[in-house]
Amino acid sequence: MISSSKLKSVDFYRKIPRDLTEASLSGAGLSIIAALSMVFLFGMELNDYMTVSTSTSVVVDRSPDGEFLRIDFNLSFPSLSCEFASVDVSDILGTNRLNITKTVRKFSIDPNLRPTGSEFHPGPIPLVSKHGDDFEEVEGDGSVSVTPASFDQYSHQYAIFVVNFYAPWCYWSNRLKPSWERTAKIIRERYDPEMDGRILLGKVDCTEQINLCRRHHIQGYPSIRIFRKGSDVREDGGHHEHESYYGERDTDSLVSAMETLVASIPKVSHELALEDKSKQQINAVKRLAPSTSGCRIEGFVRVKKVPGNLIVSAHSGAHSFDASLINVSHVVSHFSFGKKLSTKMHSEMKRLTPHLGGSHDRLAGKSYMINQNDNANLTIEHYLQLVKTEIITRKSSQELKLFEEYEYTAHSSWVHSLNIPAAKFHFEPSPMQVLVSETPKPFSHFITNLCAITGGVFTVAGILDSILHNTMRLVKKVELGKQF
Repeated sequence: MISSSKLKSVDFYRKIPRDLTEASLSGAGLSIIAALSMVFLFGMELNDYMTVSTSTSVVVDRSPDGEFLRIDFNLSFPSLSCEFASVDVSDILGTNRLNITKTVRKFSIDPNLRPTGSEFHPGPIPLVSKHGDDFEEVEGDGSVSVTPASFDQYSHQYAIFVVNFYAPWCYWSNRLKPSWERTAKIIRERYDPEMDGRILLGKVDCTEQINLCRRHHIQGYPSIRIFRKGSDVREDGGHHEHESYYGERDTDSLVSAMETLVASIPKVSHELALEDKSKQQINAVKRLAPSTSGCRIEGFVRVKKVPGNLIVSAHSGAHSFDASLINVSHVVSHFSFGKKLSTKMHSEMKRLTPHLGGSHDRLAGKSYMINQNDNANLTIEHYLQLVKTEIITRKSSQELKLFEEYEYTAHSSWVHSLNIPAAKFHFEPSPMQVLVSETPKPFSHFITNLCAITGGVFTVAGILDSILHNTMRLVKKVELGKQF
């Protein structure tokens, strides 16, 4: 068994008897200063320990192959009708998707960007395979030519008033013309306008009746509109509630559609009854027409992470457009890339500022308007350069991803186009990415620095106390005249 005397021999901290020590006023002052210094330096060290140090570097994009990039957007077009507004995406790998509707929603808006109703028809326009009859000979006109004055008269006189808005230069309008006139003749013979009064077919030349076509927001030719007596309510200088016909355009299909419309209007002397199948067919090819000329488009699309385009334009496989009348002025409420940020991620973004968040939604709140008088086939193009920013932290020798987002720069321009004007968003992801690394300070470093602070302050204070004490003794000896 080890004796207590031998155990005491290894004591590093040997004690001096209290009666052999001497306290001084200077030593007390230095002790107070040393204690305050220790507390101050401890607070500074604790704050430094709690603060995570960051380092920024530029590395090759570490995204896996085949990763898709999400684009979220909310765009308002005060002069582009929802009827033909189309969202298309393409990229340099050959991907080309037209009229995306699954993840895109449309809402009619007025010139002040206020919504005028519920969501505009969510489904795509039915594909038209029969644009007219195979034979185009027709004798005389069966439909009536409509002017602004006669339009009001006819729409209030007949229960069903179907109008073909066309342009003589339009290929599809010329294909429709013979079958439309034949249909009008057949319907006139079956339902005499003077005797029956339930349906009338008309036509409007939009190159002559420009104001009438503009009043009904006609942007594509031909546009077949169905006006019902009693439901055509006017507001805001020409707001009309009516439907558009998107079905086949041969004579048989048009006649069947017109008879189905008449079937819903009873006659005093007799009431026609058609099969439910015919009613379902006409309901499938007619939808509510836009009440205003504006459209808000919101939603998201997924694209490959390569340079590409997101394009919003007027599109239809069975209509023609007058490029000089298409205005793609727009206001960007939101346009961002990458994952949709949750509330937690938004708060995390605020904490990580200024490393990210400044250019996540660079176009938000900006408007790109074209004066109608200066509209000369202007396409608005946005060039977006994307850079991925990734923030990681290292804990227990492991690398953990905290956050990632895409920031971009934007440059916009107005370009004269020979084709239909469009709003184009050209995006180009960078092959490099910004890597922000967060490195928390190890706890061992914190303890080591605390020991260094405590020992250092204690030692320095002891040295100063010794120097001050010996100096004061020397001064007293000099005063007493003693030799050194």
